[in-house]
Amino acid sequence: MSEQSPEKKGRYASDAFNEYQSFAFHPYNVMLALLLLGISALFLAFSVAFIYTRAQNHIPPLRLPGIFIFNTLILLSSSVTMVWAKRAYVADDSRNYQRALYVTILLSLFFLVMQSLGWAQLFGQQVFLHTDNSAGYLYVITGLHFAHVIAGLPFLAAFLWKARKLMKEPVSALVYFSDPDKKLRLRLLTIYWHFLDGLWVFLVLFFYVNYLIR
Repeated sequence: MSEQSPEKKGRYASDAFNEYQSFAFHPYNVMLALLLLGISALFLAFSVAFIYTRAQNHIPPLRLPGIFIFNTLILLSSSVTMVWAKRAYVADDSRNYQRALYVTILLSLFFLVMQSLGWAQLFGQQVFLHTDNSAGYLYVITGLHFAHVIAGLPFLAAFLWKARKLMKEPVSALVYFSDPDKKLRLRLLTIYWHFLDGLWVFLVLFFYVNYLIR
């Protein structure tokens, strides 16, 4: 069997790298695309159902507590720190990479705590899950988003744990930063986080617009 030329090997390596970069071919990209499409369809269905139910039953609008706006800023900040982590990874900056992941985790946990306080404020206003259909949809939709944020936290924690474990030595750090699989996973996690943030902005605007429509 003849040995492949360096040019052919280089071309195959380039093709493999392009496969990691392309959303059309790599299975991870396809799975993320299907996941985001499924989540989008789920929230769109609940949004349409909320509008239909409110129109049919003449349900009065429900005003969100102001803390929901503050929570939006927290999530947007976590998107900024994810971009920070991605740029630090590309720059082989292990210290800032770990810091960015750590801050992202803290911001996400802070969001979960503040969102729980937001629901507590609704409880204080005597708005409960069984109060009416409007309140029920609000708790279900925001609760689903809450669950998706929780689902992303183990992946963030895994990235941080591996970074702390593998970046203690220069050689292992070099291998870590040059691994296209890890780069791909970080990019997909960043996209997922941006998606959750954009989804939350949509949900907050959606409920505020519905409040304005009497």
